[in-house]
Amino acid sequence: MSVPTLSQHDVEALRKDTPGVGQLIHFNNAGTGLALAPSLNAVKHHLDLEARLGGYEAAAHASAGMDAFYSSLAALIGSKPHEIAYVENATRAWDMAFYGIDFREGDRIVTGRAEYVSNYVAFLQMKRRKGIEIDIVEDDENGQIDLKGVKAAIGARTRLIALTHIPTFSGLINPAEDVGEIARAANVLYLLDACQSAGQIPVNVGEIGCDILSGTGRKYLRGPRGTGFLYVSDAVLDQLDPPFIDLQAANWIDETSYELVPHARRFETWERYVAGQIGLGVAVDYALGYGMERIGNRVCALGAQLRSELSGLTDVTVHDKGQRKGGIVTFTVAGETPVQTKARLSAAQINVSVSTASSARIDLPHRNLDAVVRASVHAFNTETEIATFVKATGNLT
Repeated sequence: MSVPTLSQHDVEALRKDTPGVGQLIHFNNAGTGLALAPSLNAVKHHLDLEARLGGYEAAAHASAGMDAFYSSLAALIGSKPHEIAYVENATRAWDMAFYGIDFREGDRIVTGRAEYVSNYVAFLQMKRRKGIEIDIVEDDENGQIDLKGVKAAIGARTRLIALTHIPTFSGLINPAEDVGEIARAANVLYLLDACQSAGQIPVNVGEIGCDILSGTGRKYLRGPRGTGFLYVSDAVLDQLDPPFIDLQAANWIDETSYELVPHARRFETWERYVAGQIGLGVAVDYALGYGMERIGNRVCALGAQLRSELSGLTDVTVHDKGQRKGGIVTFTVAGETPVQTKARLSAAQINVSVSTASSARIDLPHRNLDAVVRASVHAFNTETEIATFVKATGNLT
């Protein structure tokens, strides 16, 4: 049985809708996906509308596009539209949920070594504020979060399982669905960071079993910067108290009382990047049009090809871990620092990024790594670009 993936015609169409591909090789989609023309045009159209009509008036005129965002995101992750909130970025979306949990002294958070810096410093802040404890589950023999370790870590005071689906500093795809089964069996709240997975691989909250999920618009979904989203299941909505509210999140009943709106929009603020919300909705619809299974299969296949070809270079060491891997490939080149490798590739019109230990204190130092080069491919990238990239990476002279 053949694996559903994108055809050569599809790839050509993707590239036609990606203006930047004619200028450079973009292997930094885990940072920001290369701008998508339909989304970019939607943003520009709305900004022009604001200039002509005024901001409030333009928003009223574009209300259908704003509303469509919720249905589009729900279709992407398998939720209901009213379980989606539009938030200005993935970190703030994650924060709105995490800081909405009524932690008590002695409560415990179960997490793994793939956790991102912004999430982990929030754990540390909550430890300082409320006296919670953080239980780090070690990786298994494949380098992903150890499922037996997750089960063993759950105790009477476990309040939350927090997992990063795909870390920013590795090709790993964590077994989020298996963690979801454990969370449901233990009746423990489950927060999934899908910042890198949304748009890269299929993500379905029903299959994963997470109660809360956060994501961004700017990475693999290729929407505008300054956009993100939060999913909060109906089942746990009233277990979270938004850390701050405004007229979007709550109704002011009288001089002394208010009530939160009865859906996930209680985690939004009224003032927002309207053009970005519309543009993100367009970007999501674009991905759905090709199909996330087909996109995900191509991204993972390109990632595997890049990983394999880099591994064949004498001076290159690939550092990805995990039983299942995606489109993020991390490596180092002997004889130069990751920053130097990035600069050398940039001079050849190739975009990559560098992940440092300061963003991965419980992972990279644990593997005796100070930094790695991060190359992240998308469905619009090509096998020819991979060949060019590998040749440039190995060319140290």
